[in-house]
This record gives sequence, structure tokens and C-alpha cells, in this order.
Amino acid sequence: MSHPAYGELRPVTALASVLLAENPSPMTLEGTNTWVLRAPGAQECVVVDPGEDDEEHLARVAAHGPVALVLLTHRHHDHAGGARRFAELTGAPVRALDPSLVLGSEALGDGDVVAAAGVELRVVGTPGHTSDSLSFLLDGPGDATAVLTGDTILGRGTTVIAHPDGALGPYLGSLRRLAELPEGTTVLPGHGPDLPDAPATAATYLAHREQRLDQVRAALGRLGPDATAQQVVELVYADVDRTLWPAAEWSVRAQLEYLRAER
Repeated sequence: MSHPAYGELRPVTALASVLLAENPSPMTLEGTNTWVLRAPGAQECVVVDPGEDDEEHLARVAAHGPVALVLLTHRHHDHAGGARRFAELTGAPVRALDPSLVLGSEALGDGDVVAAAGVELRVVGTPGHTSDSLSFLLDGPGDATAVLTGDTILGRGTTVIAHPDGALGPYLGSLRRLAELPEGTTVLPGHGPDLPDAPATAATYLAHREQRLDQVRAALGRLGPDATAQQVVELVYADVDRTLWPAAEWSVRAQLEYLRAER
């Protein structure tokens, strides 16, 4: 049975709607959220994370154009793999932090302001999941502010630190930045449902990371300081579905690197 949201543009806020890509997996949850942003009455739109190189999904997103601009939260294929093809379909430029992903425009940087389709987004550097991870702060009418977080914050569960490109120290710093956003800022994540309060969610993520670090420290106390990431995963993640262990090992490698740098 098909997921009811596949193929349907679902309004989430006054400025943001989402089209769910049909690429579900343990890592992508129900699939990748492709965000379509436009002010009320605007003809053009901004698309954030067109998703994989999936012709059917890209065509569905393009049908909600004209597309003025494409933004990428980070380089992973489930977010950016279809960007080049999407640019061919729509003629829209693509902007990202990583210059190798940019098409017809220039790279983004922390603090940049992007304006198109009647909306304005402030670029927030949020490295950690990957080194090039960005979030986009979207000011809405009245007090309605939202932040597009890519994989830095998910709509359900917690994200992976994609070591060695990703790193825990920068990720903790990114969560602290998001925790300072105004109360009630809506989270528009790269996977999973939207969430009502970015600072509260970021605080929960920080608490989870601290708990995991304590567990890894305890595991090293049992296994010895030179234990491998796989050994730590087998101990700390014993209650987690084994299909997720390879992803957990990425995060544990990042945690071990972080802890060993403290020595």
C-alpha cells in the first residue's frame, strides 16, 4: 500500500509545503522531504532538497514551479543526487555550501540571506552530520518562523554523524545554535514530520548526545581505551535493530574521535 503522502504537495506553514519522495529506508524514514517555498500569491517557488535522481519525483516537484532557485542542505544523494537533473528540468540555479554542487550561481555561506519567490531565508551553518550541512531560517508572517534543518534535526529519532566527513564537536555546536532560535520556531526537517519547537528539539538532541557520550565512556571503561567502534556499538547499541548498526558505527567513530581528543 502506498504511503498516503507520496506524490501530494502538503502545506505545512503559510510559506512552506512538502512533497515526500518515495525512497523510504531505515535511514530516510518515510522518504526525503522536498520543500517548496513561496509567499502567498507568488508564482515562482524555491525548492529545498529536490532529492535523489528519481525522474518521477523530480517531475512532480517541477510541476509546482516555475522554480526560481534550488537550495541544498548538504551533499548526501538522498537530498542532492537529483539536483543537476532538476536544474535541467526547471532552468533554476542550484546553491549549496559545497561549490561542487553549485550550478549557475555561487556557493552559500553562513549568514547569507537568500530572497526569491517572495520569501527570505537566512543561511545558518550547521556542520556535524556532514561538514557542509546548512539550515535555512525562514521568517513567516507574524511570529511564524520556521527552520529547514536537512538531516541536522529529523522529524523522528536522531541523526547520524557521517564520520569522517561529519564530526561530533561541530554537531554539538550546531545544536547549540539551533537551541538559541526563538521559542516556537517550527522544524521543517529533511526526513519525518515537522516539529513545533526547534529550540526544545535541539535541547533534547543535546541531552541525547551527552547520554550517548556517557555510554561510550562507560563502554571504554569495560572494553579498554583502545576498543574499536564495532566493539562499542555491540555494547552500547545492543538494544537497537542490527540493520542500523552500520550507521551507528559512523556516529560511534565520531564519538571516539571526540573523546580521544579530550585526553
